[in-house]
Formats: sequence, structure tokens, C-alpha cells
Amino acid sequence: MESTQDTQTNTCIIGGEILIDIKKTIFELEKSQKQETMLSQFGKRSAFQILISTVLSARTKDTTTIPISKALFEKYPNAKSLAKADIKTLHKILYGIGFYKVKSVRIKEISKILLEKFNGQVPKTLEELISLPGVGRKTANCVLVYAFKVPSIPVDVHVHRISNRLGWIKTKTPEESEQELMKIVPQELWIEVNEHFVVHGQTICKPISPMCSKCCVFKMCKRIDVKTNR
Repeated sequence: MESTQDTQTNTCIIGGEILIDIKKTIFELEKSQKQETMLSQFGKRSAFQILISTVLSARTKDTTTIPISKALFEKYPNAKSLAKADIKTLHKILYGIGFYKVKSVRIKEISKILLEKFNGQVPKTLEELISLPGVGRKTANCVLVYAFKVPSIPVDVHVHRISNRLGWIKTKTPEESEQELMKIVPQELWIEVNEHFVVHGQTICKPISPMCSKCCVFKMCKRIDVKTNR
């Protein structure tokens, strides 16, 4: 699918047809939302803590990740302390997190690598971040956005679903969605996409039967593959 972008109007043009005003969509979402994503709530945490929190959050509800990660960092606030942590102690702290035993090993490994290769600091490039065990593109991009404010588009299930549902893109995987979104979303808005799409996906634009009657961008949405709505 060919796509271009009108930089003056911030309008996405796909196949020669004006599809949607991306800037207006993101503005309307921002204006209507009263809550923040988990990572946005972690704004005062260090880059290390945001990295580890993101790794822990995979396949785990935010309501579980938030208190458990808080308990973890009270005991192990940085790479140096976590690298020395007893694995059984980590199991006890992380119990409740999805795959907590695997993640206990993983975050300990990450801490050791940060100490050995990066002087205990979290790297600020995608390439270096994805070299860490258990860190894929989504996690790396989350760290870039929420820890360093580097323009990136972390694509999780919400971002993938909503961008396709809106009709912005037509993709099958989050990885494809990331590449296509970077082509059509103005770079100054990249940081905003994950924050607002995740909140929208958690509260309004549900996977099944989205709450279209309460959606602030209903008129701008193509509702691709929406069978039923509320």
C-alpha cells in the first residue's frame, strides 16, 4: 500500500485518497482521556526501572505489575543491586507476575549485562536495547519513549488493533504496524501514539464489541473488522 504524508496538514494520504487527520485524532484522544498508562505513571522512575518494569509487564496486567515492581525496586533499585539478587528472593517478590521464574532470571541477566557493557546505564539506542535478553522492539521502543523521550512508536496489541481499525494501516503483525505507522504519522507525534492508543484500547476500543457510542474519534474511524459495538 502506497502512502504519503501532507506535512502542512498532518493528513495521512493512502493510495492518493485522504484517509484521516492523524493530528486531530491524537488530539481528541488526549483531550478525552483522564487516565495514564502504567509506564506514564512511572515517569519518576529511572530508565533502569522503566526497562525492568516493561520486561515484567509482558503478559501481565498493569494492576499486578505496578505493586510488584514497586516492591522489587524498594529492595533492588538499580542494576548493581539487582545483579547480586538471590534468585529465590526474586521468585518470592515477583510471584504473581506471568512467567515470574523466567523473568527473575532475565532481569538479573539484564542487570549484569548493563554493568558489564554499559557501565550500569540503560542504552539509548534501539539496536543496543534489543541486544539485551528478553528485550524486543516493543519493549525497547517503550524505554526510548517513556525513559528518554526519543521519538519512537511502541506497538502493542492496542496500537496494532486501533491503527488498523481506524483504517490508518492494513497490517497483520505489530512489527509491520510499527513500520507502516512510522511512514504516515508525523515524527513529532510518535511519542503520543502508544500512550493514547493504549489507554483508548483499555477503556473504549476493546478487542470485542468496542464502546463506539463513547468514542471521541468515532466520526474519524473506519471501524475496520468491527462486527458488533456498544
